Amino acid sequence: MNGMAAEPTRKPGRDAEVASITAPPVPQPVLAPAIAGAAADAVSKRRRRIARIAGVVASIVIFALSLFVLARTLTKINFAEVRGAIAATTAEQIVGACLLTCISYLALTGYDAVALRQLKAKVRYRTTALASFTSYAISFTLGFPLITGGTVRYWLYSRAGLRAGAVASLTIIAGVTFWLGMALIVGVGLIFRAEAISGLDYLSPAVNMALGSGVLGLLAAYLIWVSAAPRRRKIQGFRLELPGFGLTSRQVLLGLADLGAASGTLFVLLPPHHGLDYFTFASVYSFATILGIASNAPGGIGVFEATMLKIVPRPTDEALLASLLLFRVIYYIAPFVLALAFLGANESFRRWQSLREAMLRSQELEGD
Repeated sequence: MNGMAAEPTRKPGRDAEVASITAPPVPQPVLAPAIAGAAADAVSKRRRRIARIAGVVASIVIFALSLFVLARTLTKINFAEVRGAIAATTAEQIVGACLLTCISYLALTGYDAVALRQLKAKVRYRTTALASFTSYAISFTLGFPLITGGTVRYWLYSRAGLRAGAVASLTIIAGVTFWLGMALIVGVGLIFRAEAISGLDYLSPAVNMALGSGVLGLLAAYLIWVSAAPRRRKIQGFRLELPGFGLTSRQVLLGLADLGAASGTLFVLLPPHHGLDYFTFASVYSFATILGIASNAPGGIGVFEATMLKIVPRPTDEALLASLLLFRVIYYIAPFVLALAFLGANESFRRWQSLREAMLRSQELEGD
């Protein structure tokens, strides 16, 4: 030994580790996040395109099957007996159907009122009632509610200061109200009328109860979800904040009142001895309405009738068809005609006011 301290032995790889720590970071490619985002957008667009195509195919299939069922039924119909069944409908039935139709459309005005409150827009109820009634009456008959109903709503609400985006958001929130009420009716019906409905949908009562529990479970989960925190979602291309627990509860009750009265309108028109209680019938009505909406047929025409003719017990096909025709007239055609009259009267009154104000200004200028 020469008395000098021996140099400590370094572990293999120590230099490389130190170098890796002290070396500057390797720059990551800047385009990587952009490429990943573009790929994600492409996948999302492809999924939406597939969903749209699947929806169109499903609508065509539902509509075609309904037309087949309806055509087969109509070939056996004696239209003289249909006229006789219509003539046999009592005045009490007609009055009851008209009153329930009024209740249904009154509840529909609440759809818009709740949506306006969520949007924090102040609009007089007179304007809300006119916009709601006319938009629903026209879209129910012509179909394509986002186009027909949305156009009528924008025409009337824009005068109250609402922009196009607010009117579109209002239409979407009102649609959510409808589906919440539908979910409650279907869920309750499947649970508490499971045995009666099993004779109509050919499923066991246990399966019906399980389906009903699932529907009500989803409804409860939605209520909890919107109650926990403000929820912003993009729906139909518009980003909006969904109503919280308080307004959502009102949506459920309004949807229940609307659909309960609408189903009641047809229920009171049914021929005697149909063998269904109201709660069972309301579930059947809701199911037929869902199929009508899925078909994209205006007002579900053809699809709704075919479903009812296939499911609802009746003494004769002619008697049930007469009830369905009266329902179309009372719930769809009469409100549609009234809506056109109200819109015409409203526009005439607005133009007359504009003309009167112009005449008054002209007289004031002449006086000066």
